[in-house]
Amino acid sequence: MPLPLELIGASTEPITQAVDARWTMAYAAALEDLDDRYFDTRRGPVLAHPLFPVCIEWAAVAAARRLADPAILTREEAARGVHATHDLVLHRPVRAGDLLTTTATVELIEVRRPGAYQVLRLDTVDSSGAPVCTTRMGSLFLGVSVSGTPPARRCAEPPTELPGLEPRERPTQVLTRAISATAAHVYTECSRIWNPIHTDVAVAERAGLPGPILHGTATLALAVSTIIRSSADDDPTSVHRVAGRFGAMVTMPSEVTVHLRRPDERWISFEVWNQQGHAVIRDGLVGLRT
Repeated sequence: MPLPLELIGASTEPITQAVDARWTMAYAAALEDLDDRYFDTRRGPVLAHPLFPVCIEWAAVAAARRLADPAILTREEAARGVHATHDLVLHRPVRAGDLLTTTATVELIEVRRPGAYQVLRLDTVDSSGAPVCTTRMGSLFLGVSVSGTPPARRCAEPPTELPGLEPRERPTQVLTRAISATAAHVYTECSRIWNPIHTDVAVAERAGLPGPILHGTATLALAVSTIIRSSADDDPTSVHRVAGRFGAMVTMPSEVTVHLRRPDERWISFEVWNQQGHAVIRDGLVGLRT
């Protein structure tokens, strides 16, 4: 069935979650990122990894799937949704002890050649109502069409344009990250993000995959950790934006290579390639506070 344009502007109920040190430390451990700022509780509330917002946003993402009537978007069609794009803006770093509330809003639905493309805007605020992070998560529902007329309402505050990329520019660094056979199981439990295609062989094969694949957000987070250590002055709090487009899969065990370029002091562009030489993340950008 077609995905209706009338869904644009529809929002989930706000979902509030407490961020504790056990959760933030587990997430960093899943990435094998041993920066003391993620673990040393003697310093006060520990810092969360810059990609940790994907953990607190997951409940709202799952709730947003129920915005469409099951008679319109069947369970089988919903299962064809793949994470296609990600654009995270960190208004401030997340720390253990934060009480955060997230609301998901359907911001865009449009026709793409492979199917229906939908963008969810995920707005997260703290207990005082101050913004903490804003994410635009794009999903592609393969083989699903679009119908209807878009409503008059529009989501406020359009995204800030990202700088242009020079994809043919040679990388200044190429770094390798090993992906263990259990990486997806560890990431699933530590992030509290569960989708069985990442951990269940039978489910993955029914979805047409060669086997369980690593989460796209795990690959993105590994790339961000690599960039912080090598090109962002080793300072996680300097990261204010992370964006990229997902492409090929990461199987396990394997390895990925992170290809970095730094056009100026504010931005680092990157790509991630899998062991077969296919681009897992394209048009990747990390924005730094200056």
